[in-house]
Amino acid sequence: MSDTLRHATLRQLQIFLEAAAHCSFARAAEALHLSQPAVSMQMSQLAETVGLPLFEKRGRALALTQAGETLLPYAERVAQALREAGEAIDALQGLHHGTLRIALVTTTRYFMPRLIARFRAQHPHIAVDVSIAPREGVIAQIEGNQVELAVMGRPPAHIPLTADAFAKHPHGVIAAPDHPLVGKRRVPPARVANELFLPREAGSGTRHAMNQYFAAHHLNPPIGHEMTSNESIKQAVMGGLGLAFISLHTVVLEHQTGHLALLDLQGLPVVRDWYVLNRSGRPLSPAAAAFKRFLRAEAPAYMDRLLPARRGRVKAG
Repeated sequence: MSDTLRHATLRQLQIFLEAAAHCSFARAAEALHLSQPAVSMQMSQLAETVGLPLFEKRGRALALTQAGETLLPYAERVAQALREAGEAIDALQGLHHGTLRIALVTTTRYFMPRLIARFRAQHPHIAVDVSIAPREGVIAQIEGNQVELAVMGRPPAHIPLTADAFAKHPHGVIAAPDHPLVGKRRVPPARVANELFLPREAGSGTRHAMNQYFAAHHLNPPIGHEMTSNESIKQAVMGGLGLAFISLHTVVLEHQTGHLALLDLQGLPVVRDWYVLNRSGRPLSPAAAAFKRFLRAEAPAYMDRLLPARRGRVKAG
């Protein structure tokens, strides 16, 4: 059995992770409330223990060497194991504090910050570390154990996950207010067969739902340049550049103010689910378990109130 790292300390691994995350000893020192010489010394000692340099200079920044890249996932596992151990001890003691680490896909920025604020009001001793990223970034974070929970619309199939649906997620087609189909009732989908659609990026949940709707109605409309932001899509649609298939949770304000309109196409809204995900086979921390209970209890009614009205209210089920 190799004993290469027998003299490495947990503190050195913690500093190593911060330096790798920031690509800077100075920023790692700031994050850990240490002096830069102290960080440099600890990393020199860790490199001496490993027997290979862990960092190298690339311009003004630091970069991991091959040895550093090799060590990184193991150091992350050690840090994750320590967090889980502390949370398990907290649970045995009946404590109600801790840190919830959660990643959100970008579309959830229209409702999840407010739900998290409500959760924090009920659990003021629980800290919440939130990351908002595109779908692939969120998947990478939960796959790499950087977060305990993730919220998205379509769970990935290649990771063993527990996926709990907590609210309905309706999608529809938006247009500029002066579009000729605005105000028409139960429009056949064929009426938009030649309309330019402005899509989300390939792989996104919204793009997947759009493709399924098109396939179900035998549509093959022209597709514009992919956009990774709902805001960019909404601005382009407002400007009359095309239509968009989009999450209805993202267009409430623009619909209320008359800047965007919903088309009443047959087969819409397309209703999917919002999911909260965690890695299968791993016990949830008390903070994560509390947040999942909170979502199940409060999110459905809250998110239904966010939906834009069309002939009254657009129902999600």
